[in-house]
Amino acid sequence: MATANEPPAGRSQPDTAVGGFAPALKHEGRLLLQMGIGKPSIARAMQLAQAHGTTVEDELLASGEIDETLYFEALAETLGLDFLPVIDPGRVQDVEGLDTQLTRPEIIRVHHASRPPVTVIVPSLNRIAGLASLLQRMPQLRPSLAASTPSTVRDTAWRAGRQRRVSAVTRALFETVPLHSARITFWGKQGFYAGIALCTMAVAAVVIPLVSMLILHIVLTLFYLANFLVRLYALGFALLQTRGEQQQHAPDTPGPLPVYSVLVALYREESVVAQLVQALDQLDWPRSRLDIKLICEEDDIATIAALRALRLAREYEIVLVPVHMPRTKPKALAYALPGVRGTYVTVYDAEDRPHPGQLREAHAAFTAAPPQVICLQAPLIITNARQSWWSALFALEYAGLFRGLLPMLSLTGLPLPLGGTSNHFRTMELKQVGGWDPYNMTEDADLGLRLYRLGYRSRVIFKPTLEEAPVSRSVWLGQRTRWFKGWLQTWLVLMRKPGQLAGEMGWPAFIVFQILIAGLLLSALSHPIIVGFLAYLTWLILDDRPSSESWLTFWLFTCDIINIFGSYAVFISLGRNRMTGREKRAVGWRWIFVPIYWLAMSLAAWKALLELRTNPFSWNKTPHVPVSGHGEC
Repeated sequence: MATANEPPAGRSQPDTAVGGFAPALKHEGRLLLQMGIGKPSIARAMQLAQAHGTTVEDELLASGEIDETLYFEALAETLGLDFLPVIDPGRVQDVEGLDTQLTRPEIIRVHHASRPPVTVIVPSLNRIAGLASLLQRMPQLRPSLAASTPSTVRDTAWRAGRQRRVSAVTRALFETVPLHSARITFWGKQGFYAGIALCTMAVAAVVIPLVSMLILHIVLTLFYLANFLVRLYALGFALLQTRGEQQQHAPDTPGPLPVYSVLVALYREESVVAQLVQALDQLDWPRSRLDIKLICEEDDIATIAALRALRLAREYEIVLVPVHMPRTKPKALAYALPGVRGTYVTVYDAEDRPHPGQLREAHAAFTAAPPQVICLQAPLIITNARQSWWSALFALEYAGLFRGLLPMLSLTGLPLPLGGTSNHFRTMELKQVGGWDPYNMTEDADLGLRLYRLGYRSRVIFKPTLEEAPVSRSVWLGQRTRWFKGWLQTWLVLMRKPGQLAGEMGWPAFIVFQILIAGLLLSALSHPIIVGFLAYLTWLILDDRPSSESWLTFWLFTCDIINIFGSYAVFISLGRNRMTGREKRAVGWRWIFVPIYWLAMSLAAWKALLELRTNPFSWNKTPHVPVSGHGEC
């Protein structure tokens, strides 16, 4: 891995002997030399600053060769100002403009009960001459000024505005665009229509049971068949492409790179934080241009302590989220979004191990794409398929989804229900659309579909993120229940005004949305029912009782066979087609458990339906453990 003092692998340093350094860099170098910093460190920092379009000061601080506190204390001493390594947030008023210090920590005002307030500044090397000149002309300013570090000013701003900010982010989407928020489960007349439909079905089941069963059978069969056909098309699409063709992407872009932000929401993850930081340290991106935010609930003492024990590099920042309902991952992400400094931002989970080159691929893809493409989804690959048949089938499912279905949707211009991690965004547009919905249990799918209806587009990239799948039934069931609950929320949110949604999406995308979300939900909920119908029709055919409805019995029987066994076959084939040989060997023969896996998904869907009514915003936490070795991929 490239360090802060070395160029990334395969990339050479600029030839400073030919063109020399920019005058501003030379000036910085001389000032740093006067402060007692060694020539070799300054020379390396100047080379990196010229390559990255930054300052020598930024590169030195990012390298870890100089301590931030000692450095800014030295600048304060040069100016003759008091230095404050810590600022009491209780003495900082939560005034308008405070949040600007989250992204550009430069100045903050500290109030005192018995004396005038003090303005705390963050001095920088390129402004120190001007500040020194000002203080020499106006020495009376010194008592009202002090200096501190960027980290201290930023941390103070986070803490001073914490309650106002957390309250605002939980209300923002609902108050600005209530149509897009899942805070209200049934909007307007949705609850009324749902009640009427259930009552009608109950009465029909009592009054005309056979007709009701026939109509239900036909409706479920059609939805199931549509879902099967979409995935069959994705399989055909995948078969026509070789893996090499699918992984073509835009070439790397020359020149200085922008700041890239990384968000990771953590809750009770003390066991994996060391693995996470090690993985993020491998990212092939200049350390001076990284903005990594590790977002923790402020009462999660164990995780916070584990992070602070790691002595994180300067690009890392621990963001503490005040305890506030709902306690969800999207609320944590929404809370951190105002402090994002990057032109682009990506989201990872605590157990993720992203490919080191993923940020560069995303940057190149964004640069080559039209402006309406504001989101990119990287594939997730499961590395613990050998551990249990639950993880084996999870790996098969993810291979079909992230390397089969989503690429097909991307290349055909259809909406992408995003995965919960490794999605990359243009930051400005993400903020404009309201970010993540704190009340949605699948904030990823919700955001992907919301972007589409607003006229934006998402695409896929191909450098993967490695993940671990649940290995036990209880953990898998809790996670899948949360997902189904979120998909139910997403469908209800988008279907508040179906006509408007169809106009915004266009009819082809609207139909695909119904198949992907409503079809997925109905398929899961109805799977045992379809199996029951198939058993009943099989009994009728074997009983060989001729009737005027024999043709209908035969066609329903045929559709049920296609829906059930065809869906199993597509699920297995699409996943295996996208897997490497090593992944296939890890899954082995355990694909035979697909029927049980689908019945378990049905159980999760029914649990989700009950939770949506009784506890819509509860977050079923998925526990994670560090991986042993390097995984299987």
